[in-house]
Amino acid sequence: MPPATLSASARRDVADIAAWIEKDSRKATLAFQTLLRTLLVQLGDYPETGLARPELAAEPYRFRVMQGFPYVIVYNSRRQPPVVTRILHGSQNLPEILSTLPPA
Repeated sequence: MPPATLSASARRDVADIAAWIEKDSRKATLAFQTLLRTLLVQLGDYPETGLARPELAAEPYRFRVMQGFPYVIVYNSRRQPPVVTRILHGSQNLPEILSTLPPA
């Protein structure tokens, strides 16, 4: 299966996150990017592995935590390949941000 893809919003999120992490550690930035690539492949192969969080976003949106980083991947699991719509810091106001997700 092809890996999950990034929406324009998710690409902006990745750029912002990488720039933020880079201020402290180039090594951590590379680890973030490597983990993201790995997760995109996994989501492409197993799109239903993320958690459904109906209190945050209705199906087909699912959530995948980035282990070792305070970020969560929000993606549409029914698209082929799955589409990552946002990558957000866990401390952000997720209900407010996700209220603007496009209908699936």
